[in-house]
Amino acid sequence: MTTRREQAQHLDQQDPLAHHRDAFILPADTIYLDGNSLGPLTHAARAAVCQTMDDEWGQQLIGAWNTADWITLPQRVGALIAPLIGAGEADVICADSTSINLFKVLAAALDLRPGRARLVSERGNFPTDLYIAERAVARAGHGQAVHWVDSVEAIDGLIDDDLAVLMLTHVDYRSGAMHDMQAMTAKAHAAGALVVWDLAHSAGAVPVDLAAAEADFAVGCGYKYLNGGPGAPAFLYVSPQLQAQARQPLAGWFGHVAPFAFATGYEPAAGIKSFLVGTPPVLGMRALQASLSLWGDVDMTDIRRKSVALCQLFIQTVEAAGCDDLVLASPREAGRRASQVSFRHPDAYAVMQALIAQGVIGDMRSPDILRFGFTPLYTRYVDVFDAATRLIAIVRDRVFDDPVYHQRAAVT
Repeated sequence: MTTRREQAQHLDQQDPLAHHRDAFILPADTIYLDGNSLGPLTHAARAAVCQTMDDEWGQQLIGAWNTADWITLPQRVGALIAPLIGAGEADVICADSTSINLFKVLAAALDLRPGRARLVSERGNFPTDLYIAERAVARAGHGQAVHWVDSVEAIDGLIDDDLAVLMLTHVDYRSGAMHDMQAMTAKAHAAGALVVWDLAHSAGAVPVDLAAAEADFAVGCGYKYLNGGPGAPAFLYVSPQLQAQARQPLAGWFGHVAPFAFATGYEPAAGIKSFLVGTPPVLGMRALQASLSLWGDVDMTDIRRKSVALCQLFIQTVEAAGCDDLVLASPREAGRRASQVSFRHPDAYAVMQALIAQGVIGDMRSPDILRFGFTPLYTRYVDVFDAATRLIAIVRDRVFDDPVYHQRAAVT
């Protein structure tokens, strides 16, 4: 009789994405299920950064801004991200951090709706988004106020002619629950409001089509599913219909129409380039650019199909064990769930530390979320089965009771 683990191995043998695993540098005897926090190093990124340091920076020195075309990296990297989020190449730029980009687009959106009273978002949104929203509203000076809601249903009650901006994270960072982007955008537009989408847990994980959804603004990071490395540059999107009128508040020289004219007055560049601020971080850009090259022959339909299957296998394996202390925190319906699965456990931190000690790397989010990201380019079905099996044993045998697993580190 074929075991469930052998069935998982058979799925790996039939997997059309299996060969992409070779593009990543993954430690032996480690199951990595934390690509939704930090994607692993790719061979391409390592080679690109070495070349940039040894040849471009090392030999060409400052001339590499021209000879290696460093100056256009924000646009070129943005163009590589564009097809992964359903955007035109001229509508995405790679720059700064997600937080800074969010401030830029929120400020631009609020200024486009000065007569409206509210910015609405979910209270459970990622904290940075909430902090940035509060500062963006305070900066706008239009008398607008921030309204946090506790459910999707509550959002509907605030979509009216007083709504200026609806700010939503496409995929919830704790549970992996996914908004219907097209439906939510249409509701806001029907009321005359603008929508800002955070794609931090979406880009490279699930199919996204900003153009089809008629999204106004979007931001996202380069270090999760896009595998650009720790602190990789982020990206932002502005609808082509808004680029001529949207004005971001940070007037940096790279967003100037002629930065090397060194004019004393600011005149924004045309199009998406006006959302640049300062000098691009070349090494980070090169690492992200190289990792994005892996997506050239990847069909997001295949990514989504495998993602759903990996998540289902994990949920079924964990729940089949009947561990009452492990409670599914993600949507059970695959269509409402992105590429992660979360379970609640009262000792989530200690459980995750015990799991990491056994070679399975996930993470936890306060207060009680065990979070597992499934990245179809390198995650195998057998990895998912083995991770679930080890998790079950740790909880069933209370391995996490060992005091060593309760010692908190700075990063969880």
